[in-house]
Amino acid sequence: MILVVSLNPALDITYRIDVVDWAGVNRPAEVHARPGGKGLNAARVLQALGADVQLIALTGGNTGNEVRSAFSATGIPAVYAEIAADTRRTFSVVDVGRGDTAGFYEAGPPVTASEYARFLEHYAAALAGCSAVLLSGTLPPGLSARTYAELIEIAANAGVPSVLDAEAEALWLATAACPAIVKPNIAELESAVGGPLLRTGDLDGVAEAAAQLRERGAGAVVVTLGADGLIAVTAEGTWVATPKPADGNPTGAGDAAAAALVYGHILGQSWPELLGRTAALGAAAVATPVAGEFRAADYERALATVKVSRWERG
Repeated sequence: MILVVSLNPALDITYRIDVVDWAGVNRPAEVHARPGGKGLNAARVLQALGADVQLIALTGGNTGNEVRSAFSATGIPAVYAEIAADTRRTFSVVDVGRGDTAGFYEAGPPVTASEYARFLEHYAAALAGCSAVLLSGTLPPGLSARTYAELIEIAANAGVPSVLDAEAEALWLATAACPAIVKPNIAELESAVGGPLLRTGDLDGVAEAAAQLRERGAGAVVVTLGADGLIAVTAEGTWVATPKPADGNPTGAGDAAAAALVYGHILGQSWPELLGRTAALGAAAVATPVAGEFRAADYERALATVKVSRWERG
């Protein structure tokens, strides 16, 4: 069973508009509202892959009630640690005509020390019988930047490996706790190590930064590159996986990639297979209207065209 941790879930609202008028009134052709945030998106993808999955999350207020009620329809077992403040919302505006998506993400509700302590009690109990834990998303106000490091250490003491999808100082500190895999995107990696990393056609800076995280303790570092796929720095070498680009909504593609990584890790997939499936699933997620979903046909098409190769520094 894979335990998915979501410390900062959200009610995700997505507007699809033919062509956005940023200075005028827009009438969306489609509106989707559903429980979201990285962890919840990844949990739905894991379920669709056939994994045995459980969610543990912090939720509060009326929005938290809506998130819990709607998420129950997935059938995924969930444990919720209650907080007093209201769960956040996110808004994504998909400009169909231009092929662009703009995201507006609230920071999240403050979490008190006593609320986090109650969460830790639930977390320790939920680790029993787990094969792996996926820790994913931004930290809400009130939680230390070392929170993910602590959760990884608790899991390790229970004999459970961790996969982490985080950013900035939380990512940097967590690598010292030796997660099995960390999966930042370019922006998240930059926020952890500082400075721009990717020049057109040049992966040297990305690989060097990823190697820094691995030297700190991460077993492997997989950096997602958007439409360009991913680069992975592992104990067995550095790999690049490139899928055929997909049109659609990129929101949630990274969450699908994180799901593929943790699932492939517990299945014992080789790095070429694991990275190919991860890149393909990310591309398939882009082709769906909302985060946390993919179509099997899109996944199979992407898997048939993805290219995985060893990478040597230029």
